Amino acid sequence: SGQKVCYGAFKHSCYKLAYFQDLSRRVGFQEARQACEIDGGALLSLESEAEQQLIENMLQNLTKSGSGISDGDFWIGLWRSGDGLATSSACPDLYQWADGSTSAFRNWYTDEPSCGSEACVVMYHQPTANPGLGGPYLYQWNDDRCNMKH
Repeated sequence: SGQKVCYGAFKHSCYKLAYFQDLSRRVGFQEARQACEIDGGALLSLESEAEQQLIENMLQNLTKSGSGISDGDFWIGLWRSGDGLATSSACPDLYQWADGSTSAFRNWYTDEPSCGSEACVVMYHQPTANPGLGGPYLYQWNDDRCNMKH
């Protein structure tokens, strides 16, 4: 399901959440990125705490609406190309926004990004998971393998 919501206050005035209960319909990072571009948009760049909060509120509204939304992380448009420095301390600085945004805002979960073979970023949405060191796995970011289905 894709629900499009528009606001006036942000640089990105419209947002579309795509959530698939059916695991077989979930896609990897590049497929998600292409789907957004075909739709005339881009995978989400989150450029401020306020925008992060807006998206969290949208997800909470979806959950409240009884739409059956459950555990399932969301791809956002943050990724790093190449793995030359993937294991070095420089790794967190290698992440870039797919739409070319230069925003330095980040909302990593504790101990993330873990880098290595994980180069594409999700926003956690695992309401039924037991909390970890950084609290519940809700809305913070985690780097994941780009071929994972979300």
